Formats: sequence, C-alpha cells, structure tokens
Amino acid sequence: MADMAVIKTGGKQYKVKVGDSLKIEKLSPETKKIEFDDILGGKKVAATLTSDGRFAKVRILKFRPKKRYKRVRGHVQKYSSIKIESIK
Repeated sequence: MADMAVIKTGGKQYKVKVGDSLKIEKLSPETKKIEFDDILGGKKVAATLTSDGRFAKVRILKFRPKKRYKRVRGHVQKYSSIKIESIK
C-alpha cells in the first residue's frame, strides 16, 4: 500500500500520496520547495510548486423580489498547483 499522509494548508485538509498533484490556496511565489507536516503522524511531506493560476469566477447574487433590490458581486480565487515529491 502506498505511503499516505494528511496535510493541512489554507484551512483545509488534504489526503495525499507521492505523485499527487493538487490545487491549494495561493502560496508565496518565491517558495519552490514546500514542506508540510502530517497532522496524523510525525511524517514530513515535501512538495514542489508547479504553477499558479486562478479558478473560474464565482458570481454572488442577492435578490429581493418585489423590492427592486438586486446586487451582483464576483470573486476569483487564486491557487497554487503543487506536486507531492516524498513522504518521510
């Protein structure tokens, strides 16, 4: 069975194994090598930053019928794509 770990970043938890690629909340661009701590055990998870990007725009609509009230807001979340290199 492959070595697995659970990492926590950006307020979320991810179950990862070696070779996985995932999109997490934006990290600083000057860090190419990232190291996470496993929250279940004492393992260290090493990853490399592969790219940065933006998710699709999310539109938020507030509407009250019969009151002539409508508000539309948009939000675009930035992400960093990482690749899990090793779990020790």
